[in-house]
Amino acid sequence: MDWGILEREPELARLASAAREAADGAGSVVLVSGEAGIGKSSLVRALPGHLPAGTRILVGECDDLATRRPLGPFRDLIGSVGGELAGAVREGGDRHRVHEALLEELRGAVLVVEDVHWADEASLDALRFLVRRTERLPTLLVLTYRDDELSREHPLRQLLGQVSRAPRVHRLPLARLSLDAVRTLSAGRVDPAQVYAVTNGNPFFVAEIVAAGGTGKVPPTVVDAVLARLRGLPGAIVDALEQLAVVPSAVERPLVDALLTDGAAAVLAAPERGGPPTGGVAVLAAAEQRGLLTVTPERVAFRHELIRRAVADSLPAARRIGLNRAVLTALVARPGSDAARIVHHAAQAGDQDAIARYGPDAAKDASATGAHREAAAQLRLVLRERHRYAPAELADLLERYAVESYTIADSAAAVAAQREAVALRRALGDTLALGADLRWLSRIHWWAGNADQAQEAAREAVTVLEHARDDRLLALAVSNTAQLRMLSERYAEAVEHGERAIALARKADDPAILAHALNNVGTARWRSGDPGGREQLEESLDVALAAGEVEHACRSYANIIWTLLDNLRYDEADTFLPPAMELADRAEHLGFLNYLHVELAMRRLAAADWGDAERHAEYGMHDFVPARCPALTVLARVRIRCGRPGAEVLLAEAWDIAVGTKELQRTGPVAVARAEWAWLRGDAAAVVAAAGPVHAQASRLPGAPYRSELGYWLTKAGHPVPPDDSDHPYALQARGQWRRAAALWRAAGCPYEHAVALAESPDPADKLEALAVLDTLGAEPAARILRAELRRLGVRHIPRGPLAATRDNPAGLTDRQLQVIRLLAEGLTNAEIAARLVVSVRTIDNHVRAVLDKLDAPGRRQAALRAAELGLLPADPPS
Repeated sequence: MDWGILEREPELARLASAAREAADGAGSVVLVSGEAGIGKSSLVRALPGHLPAGTRILVGECDDLATRRPLGPFRDLIGSVGGELAGAVREGGDRHRVHEALLEELRGAVLVVEDVHWADEASLDALRFLVRRTERLPTLLVLTYRDDELSREHPLRQLLGQVSRAPRVHRLPLARLSLDAVRTLSAGRVDPAQVYAVTNGNPFFVAEIVAAGGTGKVPPTVVDAVLARLRGLPGAIVDALEQLAVVPSAVERPLVDALLTDGAAAVLAAPERGGPPTGGVAVLAAAEQRGLLTVTPERVAFRHELIRRAVADSLPAARRIGLNRAVLTALVARPGSDAARIVHHAAQAGDQDAIARYGPDAAKDASATGAHREAAAQLRLVLRERHRYAPAELADLLERYAVESYTIADSAAAVAAQREAVALRRALGDTLALGADLRWLSRIHWWAGNADQAQEAAREAVTVLEHARDDRLLALAVSNTAQLRMLSERYAEAVEHGERAIALARKADDPAILAHALNNVGTARWRSGDPGGREQLEESLDVALAAGEVEHACRSYANIIWTLLDNLRYDEADTFLPPAMELADRAEHLGFLNYLHVELAMRRLAAADWGDAERHAEYGMHDFVPARCPALTVLARVRIRCGRPGAEVLLAEAWDIAVGTKELQRTGPVAVARAEWAWLRGDAAAVVAAAGPVHAQASRLPGAPYRSELGYWLTKAGHPVPPDDSDHPYALQARGQWRRAAALWRAAGCPYEHAVALAESPDPADKLEALAVLDTLGAEPAARILRAELRRLGVRHIPRGPLAATRDNPAGLTDRQLQVIRLLAEGLTNAEIAARLVVSVRTIDNHVRAVLDKLDAPGRRQAALRAAELGLLPADPPS
């Protein structure tokens, strides 16, 4: 009996069905998840017997190496795939070649990647590439992972988020075995109730304890259960198992030959030889018969990773070190061994010479494949032995480590390493290298939110390179200065430096630096009120796209979108967001992709789509300061406007970050959010404290955003401000022109701001209309204040608003869907709902379909009745 596939018939049937659909051209992704030992690998092993005849299955595994093998699961496919993919994976540096080869190879195939929670960054990139295209391919992509090992920051989270948006996704969370299944496995040999109580139905634990003995002999832990199976085995078998156990992956035939030198590899040969097995054959055969190993012509592996870990973890340290040294010796002797594997075993064996020798190459391989986390980890190991390198070589390694750390948003490590590299370059007297490293140090300081240090390093970079006769490096340093001036709202200086950088970049014929400089000048001009800056900023985008400079194109997109959002030109921002996110996603430029998600969160906040705003803001909740600060601000404003707790902590962190940047684009939005929160709490003094200083700063700048909104809040708090004669709707509200402001907010597509402006009307009818919108949006604090105003005006029959139960939302509706069902229950058509929420009718059509589906309602009337039963609708007004 195959214990691993008990009670897995539904999952195997779904996999078989998905494979048939893929063969017909409807590719899909299957996520097989569960805890360690739940049977994911067993399900994969059982899969071939349930697929259509002739189905091609490729299986790759991710390994629990200290630093992952770049493209590890795809390296496992070598020997089973064509030469183009094998060559692309072996070389690894051309990511696009790997991706295109995968596309070609997987047509009509089932690809299984096991243990993707251990995947290296390059493999995750490749999987993201495949996920985006699976629906158009006759391919089934099966990913297995441990869902109980995923922290919020785990690299796999982003891939899973992308999979969730794919058109065809099958989720197969594997459940533990029932008591009946445990009873079947026990087969009268042990007490099934006791086994079930000890294992809670985990299939691996059950199998190991049953195999270890009967009632009264059950070891207290599963590790003991595994070790119990080794007791009584001949020493040669135990030695072989211990040697294989320190290799955290399947062990390929040449490595088995090298490690088990007494002929063990013979077991991998054709089985038709007569006579009893001897030597290594007996070793592996006996271990296989005990259910500890699986043996194929290509490799040997433990039947389950937990068996390998149990054996490895039981070893005394001295024994483990010796076994790793044996693996290290074998790998070094084999031409073409993965440098990452060599470094892993060198670290486990304490061989610092090997780490110093092979670590830089391992890092280079990882970086070339886009596995930047792995590259940083390799360099971190290498730099523990920095005394082994000459100063110039050490400076190169430190610079590489700083850049890799910058790429993965480890700002502290990046700053420390780059500072050390600069110190070495200074001591060496290498002018060009020093100037280049200072420019990098400036960028890394800005990334970390340290404005003063960024400016200081930028100034020195230009000084060092001014007479070095390298136009390219000088152009980049000057453009970097222009960028910092632009970000700190010193627009005239930004234009001056930027125009010099443009001239130098054209002289050096460097389109990347030209795009960078055009971006800085265009953004500075546009944000200072010169509409001609937009044309220059869009030129920077065109130059970057034509040159294939993805990072510079993404930065151009980001600055265009941010400025459009600041100017309330949301429809135009909507035209730039999709191609920008597609570019960043396609190129796997995750830093800018996350930043663009935050910009989309800002856009959804303006549309009062609270749930969507929060979902996109979550992409920015990491250590990348430029994205984290606005992400925190969006999340806080959603909580403020919906009356949910948690805004205070979010705003406190956002303000600390913003102050460190010394940039109005950071301090402005946070100050606005703090002022709005204070007003909704009825604290006028806190409004003034939050808005006053930043408003004073904004008022000194031409065309500065946030000035009008901060001035509006100060006016409401009774604090005098200089006249703002602009046509910004907040400026109009501050001047008492609420009707014009409300019309502008409606035209911009901002239902919350429209309702707040309408509520400033002296007419109770306008206030009641505003109240209905605020109730629909779930904007409880503003609605509560408006109800109090209506009562003071003597208005009777004021709607009570949504019940408290609405906030619990038992139907699982998003905030926007909750808004839609309330309006639907009022009898509004889709077009009328779209007008109320200031969105397109097509968008409302999609929301209505989703609401009907979640409420399990065949029609609108039934959906309204179901929503009322669940307490999702406002209570009837008192009579």
